[in-house]
Amino acid sequence: MNAVLMQIFSLQSGLTTLVGFILGVCFWAIVIQMVARTRAKTRSEDLQRQIDGAKKEAENIIKSAQIEAATEAIKKKEQFTAEANQTRAELREAENRLSKREDALNRQSEFLQQQEKGLKEQEQEQERRLRNIELKDKQLSVLIAQQKNQLLKITAMDIEEARELLLKRLEDECEHEMSALIQRKVEEAEETAEEKSRHVISTAIQRYAAEQTCEVTVSTVDIPNDDMKGRIIGREGRNIRAFEKATGVDVIVDDTPGMVVVSGFNPVRREVARLSMERLIQDGRIHPSRIEELVAQTKTDVNHKIFQLGKDAAVETNVRGLPNKVMSMLGALSFRTSYGQNVLRHSVEVAFLAQVMADELGLDGSMARRAGLLHDIGKAIDHDVEGSHPDIGANYLKRFNESPIVLNAVAGHHGDVPPDNPYTPLVAAADAISASRPGARRETLERYIKRLEKLEEVATSFKGVESAYAIQAGREIRVIVDANQVDDEAAMKIARDIALKVEQEMTYPGEIQVTLLREVRCIEYAK
Repeated sequence: MNAVLMQIFSLQSGLTTLVGFILGVCFWAIVIQMVARTRAKTRSEDLQRQIDGAKKEAENIIKSAQIEAATEAIKKKEQFTAEANQTRAELREAENRLSKREDALNRQSEFLQQQEKGLKEQEQEQERRLRNIELKDKQLSVLIAQQKNQLLKITAMDIEEARELLLKRLEDECEHEMSALIQRKVEEAEETAEEKSRHVISTAIQRYAAEQTCEVTVSTVDIPNDDMKGRIIGREGRNIRAFEKATGVDVIVDDTPGMVVVSGFNPVRREVARLSMERLIQDGRIHPSRIEELVAQTKTDVNHKIFQLGKDAAVETNVRGLPNKVMSMLGALSFRTSYGQNVLRHSVEVAFLAQVMADELGLDGSMARRAGLLHDIGKAIDHDVEGSHPDIGANYLKRFNESPIVLNAVAGHHGDVPPDNPYTPLVAAADAISASRPGARRETLERYIKRLEKLEEVATSFKGVESAYAIQAGREIRVIVDANQVDDEAAMKIARDIALKVEQEMTYPGEIQVTLLREVRCIEYAK
């Protein structure tokens, strides 16, 4: 029984153990399955998170790509807009140029039409005058025949005597009408004084010696390479226009390699332009604002240099008490030439020569030296002030309370005013000596004297001329006529004939002024 119970108990224990094992296996199977499910769920969630992250990253990439594409599109649009605006501006500028050219062509066409109309009117006027002249010629022939018959009837003259009398009368009448015509034409020319003055200036320049004109009116500036020429000209010529406007000279940029030409009649302006151009080339920054700045600075430097040159001349000649403006004017003479002679050096020579002569005569050498140094100061401003350089210089020095002796020497060293002190003829003599020394001027003394003699000979060759005097170093001829033989109208004709004969028979620099004097003196005595 016990054995049975023991067996039953052992069977129960075995079953319990088996059941427990089975339950354990089932539990671990359930646990493993739950862990597997948890891991699978976790992996699924991780995968979902990765998918969501990938989607967000893809969206961000898409958004950034869209932003970059939009930015690029905006840039392209702005660039296209800028190019379109520039093209429109260029088109508008071209249209403006075309319209200006069209306006200019229209103005030229209107001007040509007016000229054509004026020519037609002139032709009609000439035809009318010719008809009047023919009519007057016929009337004159009739009158001559009538007068001839009357003279033959009244007097006992033969035909030859009557012809000579009539021809003499006609010659006097024609000469009177010619003089009146000349006077009328001169009055008309005075109404267009500017055009006439330009013609005179251009004629003087053309007749001037080519070598001398080139030497005193042109300066050259060396450039490192021909590419610099394009920079000097600038876009559409704005740089060269700004330079010419700032300096007042002409800049010539041609095919000549390695140089630029600066041309102008004012030597100080030309020197400023030359130095400014050299500084611009060295600086490299060539644009209108820089040009104006550099030209202003160069003008200041040149003015300082001019003042220093005048001061050095005053120190060299030991002339004291000169104002700064007068010394600046003296320095400006260094940039002036007369027949190739530097005017400042000429003034210094005249100062020393006048002093030596004054010392020999027992006069004040310092006064003579001062007058000699200042005698040609008017040449520094004769292009800005009207008149002869002696008068200009004397009037200028009056402002600074200069000595009357110096003023008379300055005004009278060419014989324009009579001397009132012994220093004036000394300065005139020293001026002639300095100008006539070998190598001082391009024109020799012998040629100079022959030119003056020829000028006076031409003037005295006309009927009615009593005497003629060449003054102002041959720049002016003063003619004195007999008032009993020449009336006012004939005087105009004689002056013009002298000028024409001088132009045809003589060669001279610049221009010569013909001044004709007709004076009537009535003298009576009370007894």
